[in-house]
Amino acid sequence: MSRTDAFALDAERIVDAAMAILLEDGLGAVSMRSVSARLGVSPVPLYSRVGNKEALLEAVADRLLADVSPVCGDEETWDVYARRWAEQLRLRLRCVRDSRLIAAPGRRAYVEASRPLIAAMRRDGLAADEAVRACRLITWATVGFVALEAGAEPPPVGRHRGAGPGGDAEGVTAQDADALFASQVRYVVEGVVRDRAL
Repeated sequence: MSRTDAFALDAERIVDAAMAILLEDGLGAVSMRSVSARLGVSPVPLYSRVGNKEALLEAVADRLLADVSPVCGDEETWDVYARRWAEQLRLRLRCVRDSRLIAAPGRRAYVEASRPLIAAMRRDGLAADEAVRACRLITWATVGFVALEAGAEPPPVGRHRGAGPGGDAEGVTAQDADALFASQVRYVVEGVVRDRAL
């Protein structure tokens, strides 16, 4: 890439390159130097287009969570939608599986991703503060689950005793993780519903 082309480089191409590195080699491989090498430029234009590494990671998180929220049906209650929303968030986060990127509760991308869920909650009568609190509980439960799930080990072959999802002290199968996640989200959502009834 020529010097002129390097300074014409836009932020989208930089984030594209960072996402490719993230998905191929993990978060540890994403640096201003590795992204610039992938693009065939020096790191200088990256700093002028996206800022520092933290700004680059914020842009990667924004990209990762862009359009993560499913559309809420007109007849779908917030509690049903919340379960679908959490499952969609889990699926998206699982492609990264690096808690250093996903476990940042103040990340702007989570705020944007939560807007449709909060809107569904508000539509169904939750006060603004109740909706934000419930959404945080669901988001944090989902992000924490994915972070732990990334390090989960399956039980040794022949050791799964059928003790129920997640009941084998030796490990967790993929099916166990799915069942455990569904239970966790259900417990959180039912807890919010129960608290509102008090």
